Amino acid sequence: MESFKVLLAYCFLFFNFIPTFNTLETIVLGQSLKHNETLISENGTFEAGFFNFGDSNNQYFGIWYKDISPQTIVWIANRDDPLGNSAGTLNVTDKGTLIVLDSKGVIWSSDSSKTATNVTKPIVQLLENGNLIVKDETNPDDILWQSFDTPGDTLLPGMKVRSSLVNSDKKGLVSWRDTQDPATGLYSYRIDTNGLPQVAIEQGNSFYVRIGSWNGNMLAGIPAMILYDFLNFTLVTTDKEVSYGYQLLDKSIVSRYKLTSSGQIARYVLDEQTKNWSLSFLGPSDSCDHYVTCGANSNCDPNNTPSKICECLEGFIPKSQEKWNLQKWSDGCVRRVKLDCDNRDKFYKIVGMKLPDTSKSWFNKSMNLDECERFCKRNCNCTAYANLDVRNGGSGCLLWFNSIMDVKKLSSGGQDIYIRVAASELDHKKGINKKLAGILASLSLFIMIMIILGVSIYRNRRKKLENPGLVQVFSFNNQTDNKENEDIDIPIFDLPTIANATNNFSIDNKLGQGGFGPVYKGKLENGQDIAVKRLSNTSAQGPKEFINEVKLIANLQHRNLVKLLGCCIHHDERLLIYEFMINRSLDYFIFDQTRKKLLGWTRRFQIICGIARGLLYLHEDSRLRIIHRDLKTSNILLGENMNPKISDFGLARTLWGDEAEVETNKVVGTHGYISPEYAARGFFSVKSDVFSFGVIILETISGKKNREYSDYHNLDLLGYAWRMWCETTPLKLIDETLSDSIVVAEAEVLRCIQIGLLCVQERPDDRPDMSAAVLMLNGEKALPKPKEPAFYPHQLGSSSGTTVLHSNNEVSITLLDAR
Repeated sequence: MESFKVLLAYCFLFFNFIPTFNTLETIVLGQSLKHNETLISENGTFEAGFFNFGDSNNQYFGIWYKDISPQTIVWIANRDDPLGNSAGTLNVTDKGTLIVLDSKGVIWSSDSSKTATNVTKPIVQLLENGNLIVKDETNPDDILWQSFDTPGDTLLPGMKVRSSLVNSDKKGLVSWRDTQDPATGLYSYRIDTNGLPQVAIEQGNSFYVRIGSWNGNMLAGIPAMILYDFLNFTLVTTDKEVSYGYQLLDKSIVSRYKLTSSGQIARYVLDEQTKNWSLSFLGPSDSCDHYVTCGANSNCDPNNTPSKICECLEGFIPKSQEKWNLQKWSDGCVRRVKLDCDNRDKFYKIVGMKLPDTSKSWFNKSMNLDECERFCKRNCNCTAYANLDVRNGGSGCLLWFNSIMDVKKLSSGGQDIYIRVAASELDHKKGINKKLAGILASLSLFIMIMIILGVSIYRNRRKKLENPGLVQVFSFNNQTDNKENEDIDIPIFDLPTIANATNNFSIDNKLGQGGFGPVYKGKLENGQDIAVKRLSNTSAQGPKEFINEVKLIANLQHRNLVKLLGCCIHHDERLLIYEFMINRSLDYFIFDQTRKKLLGWTRRFQIICGIARGLLYLHEDSRLRIIHRDLKTSNILLGENMNPKISDFGLARTLWGDEAEVETNKVVGTHGYISPEYAARGFFSVKSDVFSFGVIILETISGKKNREYSDYHNLDLLGYAWRMWCETTPLKLIDETLSDSIVVAEAEVLRCIQIGLLCVQERPDDRPDMSAAVLMLNGEKALPKPKEPAFYPHQLGSSSGTTVLHSNNEVSITLLDAR
């Protein structure tokens, strides 16, 4: 009897106090969808209803994938007008308009795209493709409104971005403000209809990344190698609009595109077994993807060395040779010889290109390529032409006028383009007599080879006598890995130039001191600010590390890696010349009681994400697979807009082939950032950098140094973070200066703390790789529970045998023998 009473009590509690969630298949006139109800698609792929982010009181009506954790939102109705309570409802009016209401009235309405005057039975339904529609039940084929016509930040199969040719209306993707705030962000993914329509990511009203125009098969800026045989992209032009989207040819695949809050397009594919999203594409992927990196009338080739990614088109020269030499390419190129503006002008063919900006172009579908050339010649302002459609050998005509903007060499695929030049530019390339030209060319080549060989032998001998290190900079065997020969081609500065720029290395110009040696601020004669790293005679890093840094950084190109402008070798002097980062380094801010107040949470989160993107590039996306081995806050430099850039590659190592882990007899790095397997056994891998990245996350959040933190039972920062996590009080870790700026981003901060703890796990296999870390930071991947971090709790007298060395300076260590 007593058990029966208990059962009745539980039943009473369940039905009266525990909220229940009901699922509906449709909503009709007079029916409301409440906060504890959801609308599901026919087969249960998608679900729609009210939701919020973590502990936030802001509530939204949106659509997400059902049964996928964490919740993956694909569309939000009231993204800029959240509900402040849980009393929201979704209704449909007799005109077929969807409305979201709360106690104050209408928060959002759908503004139906059709004038519905004869609607008798409006019905709301969520389709299996994620499209929320309103239709008339008496005429179900007539869609009154659909969510696919008002995209959010996600492009689903079957959805299209659209731009009107009648007015200025553009319906495209719009990024969130950040990962926990779906309000309208800085970036949009749209179709520009000026000239030949083209797809672009815009920042405000300006191009941020121009993906390109349609060439019959794909957008002109997409390399052929990243196309997928299970996706079918289409661009359709009618009299009224241009639309672009894709369909899945393999229905078993779940895929989506997302415009991130940082302006990147990411493509995700769902792993059916783990129900986790995997990142299969992320762009822009290199500096050449950003709009007009090299200025007008130039070509950007990401396969070249960073100092030579920009080159003028045939017939053009740099507008400012001085700036060009300093890798300031924004002024672009100008013609060497003016056009004749008659039939004497010639056209120079370039293959495998991303076609230029088409916003000031003209096109004709019926012309062939010969007609296109003749038409271009008749207009003196016409500067280039190409086929409009590349299918079946090419057809149509596309013309450009005046300056040629945003050309890129593609890694695969691409298109032929013909650049107009004065006849005199090409005449010197053609001989009058082909046979005589062939003989002269062969003879000239033989003589040239002999001269170069003789000069090279003489110069090499002379340089080896005068300064052996200088020869190594241009061509040296990979001394760190001994597996590859590689030539380095970077600008060389003479010592007087650098001495003059730094006021003869004045103490007033000194910015700081690192493991390499002192760093000085300088100003070149042209006014450019530079940072000069000077190899110290007492430094543990020597010529080997100097050459290693030159080799690695000269072959890397990413917005989150510091740019090497050149080097200088003079007798025993070895100098590296970098772009000057006006805001110094991350540690300069977060460990200073006054300056840390300048970095609110949003800025710190952007810095963390930027470091993650830079590391992802080093580990997976660069031509070389690089382990930094000395990642720390002082090696994260901050640009004018606090954009983080990873620096100091003197201790970096390259992985070759299928290498996943390398053993060394000498442990290098900085105390507090070295992973346990590296410190104890000399094994390092990409997970060693992940460990350092985790330390940086926790230091950035707390404003405390890991190796100096001892305010709580003598725990270091990792130990304290773990203790607070176990006690469910992780917010105690947060820098006190952030208290005001994390009110609306508390969930984001907690996520970063959890990611930081995951990155500093004891076992490398328990740590995420950087691709997973980027997904976690973007809120696109479920976070596993962290385990006890490395070196915990060695301060409490553990006898585990793990020893951590502490020092009172920031100098990198290089003399620890691995055990």
